[in-house]
Amino acid sequence: MLRSLFVFNPFFTFMKNYFLPLLLLLSLQLTAQNFEISGRITDGTTKQPLEAATVYVENPADSTLVSYTISESDGDFLITGNTGSPNLALIVSFTGFELHRQIIDFSDGYIKNTGDIAMLEADNALDEINLVGARAPIVIKKDTLEFNASSFVTRPDANLEELMKKLPGVEVDTQGNITVNGKPVSRILVNGKEFFGNDPKIATKNLPKEIIDKIQVTDTKTRSEEFTGKAGDPDNKTINITIQEDKNKGYFARATVGGGTDDRYEMSGIGNYFKDKMRISVLASSNNINSSGFSFDEVFDMMGRNARSFSFNSSGGSFGINGQNFGGGGGITKAETAGINFVNEWGKKAELNADYFFGRNDTETLTIIERENILPNSRFFYNSTSASNLVNDSHRANARFEYKPDTLTRISIAPRFNSNTAFSNRSNNAESLNENRELVNATETIDDEFLESQSFSNRLDFIRRYGNRGAYSQVNFENRHQKQKNENFFFSESRFFDDEDVQIQDQFIDEDQIENEYSVGVTQRFVLLEKFFLDASYNFSATNNTNTRYVYDQDLESGAYNDFNNLLSSDFQSRSQKNIPNVGLNYEGTKWRLGSEVGLLNTTLENNNFLQDISYSNNFNNLFLRGNVRYEITRSKSIYLNYNSDAGIPSIRQLQPVVNRTNPLNIVVGNPDLRPTFTQTLRGGFRNYDFSKRSGFFSYGSVTFTDNSIVPVTTTDEDLVRTTTYANVDGAINSNVGMSFSKQYKKEKREFSYRLGVNGNYDRNVGFTNAVQYKAERYTVRPSVNFTLAIEDYFSFNPGYQLAFTETQYDINANRNENFTNHTISLEATTFWPKNVVLGNDISYNYYGNLSAGFDNTAFLWNVSLGYKFLKDNATLKFKVYDMLNENVSTQRTVGDDFIQDTQNLILRRYGMLSFTYKISKFGGKDPNDGGTRFRRM
Repeated sequence: MLRSLFVFNPFFTFMKNYFLPLLLLLSLQLTAQNFEISGRITDGTTKQPLEAATVYVENPADSTLVSYTISESDGDFLITGNTGSPNLALIVSFTGFELHRQIIDFSDGYIKNTGDIAMLEADNALDEINLVGARAPIVIKKDTLEFNASSFVTRPDANLEELMKKLPGVEVDTQGNITVNGKPVSRILVNGKEFFGNDPKIATKNLPKEIIDKIQVTDTKTRSEEFTGKAGDPDNKTINITIQEDKNKGYFARATVGGGTDDRYEMSGIGNYFKDKMRISVLASSNNINSSGFSFDEVFDMMGRNARSFSFNSSGGSFGINGQNFGGGGGITKAETAGINFVNEWGKKAELNADYFFGRNDTETLTIIERENILPNSRFFYNSTSASNLVNDSHRANARFEYKPDTLTRISIAPRFNSNTAFSNRSNNAESLNENRELVNATETIDDEFLESQSFSNRLDFIRRYGNRGAYSQVNFENRHQKQKNENFFFSESRFFDDEDVQIQDQFIDEDQIENEYSVGVTQRFVLLEKFFLDASYNFSATNNTNTRYVYDQDLESGAYNDFNNLLSSDFQSRSQKNIPNVGLNYEGTKWRLGSEVGLLNTTLENNNFLQDISYSNNFNNLFLRGNVRYEITRSKSIYLNYNSDAGIPSIRQLQPVVNRTNPLNIVVGNPDLRPTFTQTLRGGFRNYDFSKRSGFFSYGSVTFTDNSIVPVTTTDEDLVRTTTYANVDGAINSNVGMSFSKQYKKEKREFSYRLGVNGNYDRNVGFTNAVQYKAERYTVRPSVNFTLAIEDYFSFNPGYQLAFTETQYDINANRNENFTNHTISLEATTFWPKNVVLGNDISYNYYGNLSAGFDNTAFLWNVSLGYKFLKDNATLKFKVYDMLNENVSTQRTVGDDFIQDTQNLILRRYGMLSFTYKISKFGGKDPNDGGTRFRRM
């Protein structure tokens, strides 16, 4: 089968005949004229080896960076690279020591050993020694990995994302997600402050490289951990971008407008003004191509890169394959958004970060479903066609204010507000057939719904430190209030053909839900020994949920909705409390990091059904246990193991014992006897990045055991009407394991890198099919490979391949056992030649091994963008085509434990668009394009 794909598909023909030979040719060139310099870095006074000293070589003629590395724990270093120069300057830097510089002559060979290099202590031992013209490309401090932006060459108009792709150990995928030495980046700060909320992609896509001074990588910490000095999460990273001091006053902005075929359009703009510690950012967009408009792609603009939307997900007892769906999900959305962000500091005592967002979405959907329901001794079929239109207005405001009355005390308050107003119109036509494909029932529903919701939350935090050894007290209080109101005019007509019965529902549904949550936490840290602490904590949280759902049938004589339906109505309250007293011992050393928490996890759950005058309450106790061990073998090599336990409260929808007949063929009723879910999770991993070889190996694994899982229990009657409630089951397991290896080769402006990876999942689901309990086990293995081949200022190729093999076994129906294989091949190709011309191609080919005969099991998506830059690179004119071959389709198969479902959605199809983008900027008194305009004081 795969052989035939390579023979007949034009994409594979292109790969085989053109791209692969080019890949081989250029990769061979990258290994030519290698040099190798080794040696040992020592303290000139104590003669002890120095670990993590920065070693780099540059061309003496123009000081351009050639290669770099860091020293190992024994002081040894090995630096390799390519050069045509007869000699190079070797430079060594280490915090607190004078810079070492020597010339390496290659006249007698390209393999050199410097012997021991003795570093001399600097007269003024600061954290970093800054020497003009001799800044190291990488500086490793106690807990920070720092890159000097000017040491890495990019295109003149590059943004932060392009710069980070040049950094060793940093990877940026096609969706803009970042990892550093295999660890994910969750936050991006600018001068220590969040840039427009908590979306890292807004910063990476919009910050120009020309104003960036340093890129600092640290362990992710909460605001409290930053202030107290408590160790953060070493397996999750935060990137802080520092702005060059002489450019920390100015502005930059960009605006794009575009129009296309089929009335498609895009408009977006973002502007930033900053002056010292004050920053104001505004953004706005409007489009009908399913884009938010904020994560702006340099090649494809708001169209984005859609070729790699292939994904797997396994949750809730089902396994979904989002196959052949590249249109940003089902439906077509017209989106209008706007926002503003303000950041400022007043001295060293007060700091404010506030933002506001407005959004309006108008979404049309059309969904066709073909579903096979598999019962223990039979099966039946369900088909439906549904359409909807949803218009939603949303407002979101956030703020955080911090005040430090002195250097040891911090008080912070962080309010959040959200509001949504929406109206939707939905229609659905559905039918059920028995296993002989004979029609049993059919239903038609129409409903118009108005929704209004508001939520407000606030967090107040007080921290007091004691000295500088790490002791502190912390008290925090948090409250959350959420209110939602639904008004729904609902009509359905259901026909049951065996007894020729017709059931009509013509109702007005008035539903209100209010949720209030309060929590308080108290923590005291005691210093037992240097870096060894005792933590005592108490956390309390209380939640009160109320739901009133009043259903009124239409009075046939008056036409008014005033006939109260007691059976379908409810007035329900759910209260829960969590008490977690615990103590823990923590050691936060340089090499070892050990942590433990042990306590009581007490959960109280109380339910009240006021209409039926029924109450229920219970108390649950579990052991609260958390532990973590991490050992840092070297600065770039570590191993870790974590364990934690937790409890989850059932939702009010799962608890309230009221019949919901909104879908007459799928009736839902809650279970007030549900118990909280209890989970235990074990995680571990190993990471190693070799700076000298530009290679990294990363592995990880986790397993979660769940007791009292909340699962649906569905029964099907003779009319094929499904009634679902919920129950607790034990024995669910979710696990995953993976590893990857990456390698990079660089020669001047040429780069070749690859990444090999494999990950797998094992999931054991326990559930019910037609009230009969079952167990299903699922195994998934996904090997993948990705390449990068680039020549600066000419082209960048990024091909990739992923295979996914899945096998599922069922204990009650062995005939359901199945296995299948899916394939994904992708290519991102961008050329920057001729000068000022950018051509982008985004290609993806997918083959799916388990779609039914009525659906195409292959998909070929090709997006193209051709851009021309002019007016000193400030203006760009682009012509883009989405889905060049018009083969974008949306078919999705979901394989559940008791069903197989194929879904087809309305999505975007081929369109072309012409767009114009213009950028303006001024930093530190000068326009970067005119070289002399003075900055005007504001």
